[in-house]
Amino acid sequence: MNIILLGAPGSGKGTMAQKIMNELQIPQISTGDIFRKNLKEETPLGLQVKDIMARGDLVPDEITIEIVKNRLAESDCANGYILDGFPRSLVQAAALDTFQNIDCAVNLDVDEEAIVKRLSGRRFCPDCNGTFHISTLQNAAVCPSCGGKLIIRADDSEETIRERLRVYYKTTFPLIEYYSKQGKLLTVDGNGAIDDVYGRIMAVLKK
Repeated sequence: MNIILLGAPGSGKGTMAQKIMNELQIPQISTGDIFRKNLKEETPLGLQVKDIMARGDLVPDEITIEIVKNRLAESDCANGYILDGFPRSLVQAAALDTFQNIDCAVNLDVDEEAIVKRLSGRRFCPDCNGTFHISTLQNAAVCPSCGGKLIIRADDSEETIRERLRVYYKTTFPLIEYYSKQGKLLTVDGNGAIDDVYGRIMAVLKK
């Protein structure tokens, strides 16, 4: 089964992709992971992306599309895959349709204020690299693992989160209508406990 996971930043796509991958035994394809791997290995693609990102620019569609096309041609994708973070725009979705047949696009529908609360509640420990949520902490200023001082990363500030959501609604949200018109959209309530959301996803996938 060839699956796309859709949803706003903080909707839980990465977490759900991991669980689906383990149950269905198909790979999770994340453009972010591919970029990071190439950066670490200093491949020609990695060096190209490094220069682009160093300038603060977005990786052009043609590069992103090409790396996804090459990745999906690998043998481990023969029986299906989960796309997490691609496509991000109508341009990318139209390109994907030229070289792959997508079975369904699962949209995690999460309340915007719940996303803001979820992401802005994250705390990071620079000493042990631990990430926590204030809902699970007795003291939101102290790391429960090493006793270090917890901080709020810039990406987790409310202002940054709302800007990321604004970009999402402008660029990626139109994909919901795109896949709905193709009859491939499966919308799942993404609010609530992880296991509950996962149960809803598997229920629609097995219909």
